[in-house]
Amino acid sequence: MRLPLALLLAALPSLPSFAARTAPPPRSGWLWHIVSRCVDAKAPDYCDRCLRPAPGLCGEVRCEDRTVVWRLSKSFVAIRDMKMCGCPKGFVHGLALPRTPVTGVEDPRRPVGIWAFAWKAARAEIADPGEILLAVNAPWRRSQSQLHVHLIRLAPGARARLEALKPGRAASLDGAWAAAARDARREGLKGWYGVAVARAGDGKSFLVLADGGGHPETRFGIARCR
Repeated sequence: MRLPLALLLAALPSLPSFAARTAPPPRSGWLWHIVSRCVDAKAPDYCDRCLRPAPGLCGEVRCEDRTVVWRLSKSFVAIRDMKMCGCPKGFVHGLALPRTPVTGVEDPRRPVGIWAFAWKAARAEIADPGEILLAVNAPWRRSQSQLHVHLIRLAPGARARLEALKPGRAASLDGAWAAAARDARREGLKGWYGVAVARAGDGKSFLVLADGGGHPETRFGIARCR
């Protein structure tokens, strides 16, 4: 005798439903996924919307799949980069991102205030401001389609190498994008470029380099612990 389908389904063991769970974004969309779905931990459907949740909210997840917020404002968020997982104390790698869609250094919507926000977030993690490097990689040297400023330490000897390139200067961080554009014109960089920002020797202004190599994160900074 054949049982009705409804009775057969009722007899099956209950399983958790994943029908409403968000599908993984494309590889280049993970940072936007975090910004748009994982920062607001108070959202009622947070664990369904966010695939990289804040620690302790959606069960056990590995270090690389957690969103750890360092600093948050209406316009920006700073998070721990997954590169910190498994690293010794003292290694720092964070990311500062706008909370609206902005692709990168080439995007005219790039926000002026992101540099000052990134610096404050870095200062909370790196005691000596002279060790801080803020870096944005060029479009062809990045893996994500959402603008992100790397918050890392300068590599040994990197300050001297940076100064030897005679970078531009900005009196304040709000002038970093403009200083990078001037430096790019001076160097004849007609295409897209990366940007490196560090405190100048006077302790007040900032060195701003338009990096034609496109990857100041690794050229001047300690981007990985291993």
